[in-house]
Amino acid sequence: MLRPGYSNPPPAAHSPPLHHPVPQHVSTVPMMRSPPPPAPPPAQAHHGAPSSYGNPYQGHGMPDGAGAHIHPAYGGFLNDPTTQLGFQVGQSAVKAGQDYMEQNFNRYVNVGAVKHYFNVSNSYVLSKLLLVLFPWRHRPWSRKQSLSPSGQEGYFLPPREDINSPDMYIPVMAFVTYILLSTLMAGLRGAFHPELLGLTATTACAIVIGEMLALKLGCYLLSISNESQLLDLVAYSGYKFVGIIVTIIVAEILNRGRGTGGWIGWSVFLYTFLANALFLLRSLKYVLLPENATTDRNTFARSQRNRRTQFLFGYAYVVQFVFMWLLSRQEAPRPVAKA
Repeated sequence: MLRPGYSNPPPAAHSPPLHHPVPQHVSTVPMMRSPPPPAPPPAQAHHGAPSSYGNPYQGHGMPDGAGAHIHPAYGGFLNDPTTQLGFQVGQSAVKAGQDYMEQNFNRYVNVGAVKHYFNVSNSYVLSKLLLVLFPWRHRPWSRKQSLSPSGQEGYFLPPREDINSPDMYIPVMAFVTYILLSTLMAGLRGAFHPELLGLTATTACAIVIGEMLALKLGCYLLSISNESQLLDLVAYSGYKFVGIIVTIIVAEILNRGRGTGGWIGWSVFLYTFLANALFLLRSLKYVLLPENATTDRNTFARSQRNRRTQFLFGYAYVVQFVFMWLLSRQEAPRPVAKA
C-alpha cells in the first residue's frame, strides 16, 4: 500500500483586513467644578482664622503669622496635642540632663569661680600686658577687696576692676597665640611640615599639664587647701607665654630669621624671664605668704613660711626658666647642600 506523497501546501488565501469600530455618536463630559466655599462665621472672619473647607494644605487653628516659616503640610502636626506633649517631655529631659551635668561637673571645677577669671575689659588686658613685661616700678601689688555691708573685708574684685587680680583670658589667648606663632615662624624659615602644628601643641600642653600637677603637689605639701588659691596659681602659670611670644618675635626680627639663638636671642630671653619672675614673686606673695593679722601663729608656723618661701623662689626662677627655655627655642634654618 503506497502512502501518498506530501508536497508543499498551497499558499493560504489572504485574510481580510480588520476594521475597528468607529463611534458614531461622540458624547462630551461636562466640566465638574467645586462649589464655592461657604462664608466664614462672623467670629472667624473677625479674627482672620482660615476656613476648613478651602485649601486642604492650609494649617488649621494656627494664629496669624505662626506658619509663615513652616511647611503648610506640617501646620496641623505641630499643633497636635500629642506633639506638644512630646515637646514638653523633650524639654524636661534636656533640662534634667543639663542640671545633672552641671552638678557632676561642679564636683571637679567650680564654674562660677572660673567665670570670675574671665571678667576682663580691653583696658585691663592692655594694662596687664604692660605689667607682665615691665613690672619693675609697679606699686602696690596687693589685691583690692570689696567691703561687706558690715564693714568687713569681703571677696576679691574681678580683674576688670583690679589690675593685680589674676585672670585666665590672657594665659589662654597667649597659649593659642604661641602655638600659631611657632608654626608661622617655622613656615617663614622654610621648615614647616604638617606634623609641626600638632607637635607644638602637644609639647605646650604637656608642659602646662606637668606644671599644674607640680602646683597641685606643692599646694598639697604646703597645706594650701583653698580652691581660689589653686585657681590663682593656675592663672599665674600661663603668663609666661606672654614673655615667650615677645622673645620669639623680637629675636626673629633682630636675628633676621635665624631663630632665637645667639646673644640677641639670649638677651631678649633673659629680660622676659626676669620680668616674669619678678611679676610672679610679687603677685604670688599673698597666695603663699599671707600676712593676715587674724592668722593664728600656731597654724602658720615659721617653718611652714620658710617652706613656702623656698617653693615660691624655686617656682618663679628655676621652674619658669626651664619651661620658658624649652618653649622659646626656635632653631635656625639648615643650609641646603648644593649638589
